[in-house]
Amino acid sequence: MDRLDAMAVFVAVVEAGSLAAAARKLGHSPATVTRAVAMLEERLGERLLHRSTRALRLTQHGEHQVAVYRSILAELAEADKGDAADPRIMGRIILTAPELFGRAILMPVVESFLEEHAGVSTRVLLLNRMVSLVEEGVDVAVRLAPLPASGLIAVKLGEMRRLLCAAPHYLARSGMPSTPGALHQHCCIGTEEGTEREQWHFIERASGRDRPLSMAIRPRIALNSAGAAIDAAVRGNGICRVMAYQVVEHIDTGRLIPLLRNFEPAPLPVHLIFHPIPRRNAALRAFVDHATPRLRAAVAKVSESAAHFTAG
Repeated sequence: MDRLDAMAVFVAVVEAGSLAAAARKLGHSPATVTRAVAMLEERLGERLLHRSTRALRLTQHGEHQVAVYRSILAELAEADKGDAADPRIMGRIILTAPELFGRAILMPVVESFLEEHAGVSTRVLLLNRMVSLVEEGVDVAVRLAPLPASGLIAVKLGEMRRLLCAAPHYLARSGMPSTPGALHQHCCIGTEEGTEREQWHFIERASGRDRPLSMAIRPRIALNSAGAAIDAAVRGNGICRVMAYQVVEHIDTGRLIPLLRNFEPAPLPVHLIFHPIPRRNAALRAFVDHATPRLRAAVAKVSESAAHFTAG
């Protein structure tokens, strides 16, 4: 087996999640797949996979190399098409974003891109968890969080405020909290699945100095869906903690009221992240070029609307 074949085998192992599954997919024996991975590791002098009886996990070096191998194999596949290649942009792009952001902001951009490029197809994963681009084979992701150091390219789209909100009829019944500490006297709606307590973060602004402040909140209602939490808050069941884009229409129409504005934490950065794009991956490059200005405009529109919110 030559080096390129071994690269293809390694990528298949990562995508299949195990040596045995990759062997079945490729029609190879498990021993052949194991030798291919071992050959790459020996050549690089680095371990690429952590092996256990239950699962495989990429090492840090393995995460880098699988991106390199995918790029090389994609370049070769395009080169093999030669002059007979269709001049239209063609290919398949896998994207991911948080569910509500994807529905409200990303999907219109994806749909407008597909209208312009009939030869491209997409798979969109709307998931409220951190997705590994390497291990799950994702091309591009939207992240609303500080980014750790990595080999990924990150294009900043803007910032998004984090808000506390409640319905007017809830506040008429239960009162308006004046400090984060007062939240212990209120019905709070949580969105962190599997936890009895959630840490809600604020900034205390006093004497010209900002001091981080965290409150351990025990939710009266705990949900695994931001959308369901917002629905519960609109019905008057308590206070929810959300991103501005998730509730901007509810606040504009008066169904929700933002709270504790003077204690609001710093906004979260919004990025589009992806691996370095192979020169011949025209579909992904075209999508990034199409999506970046449109997503920036959409995030800026939310920020502009949120700038006019008043709060207690």
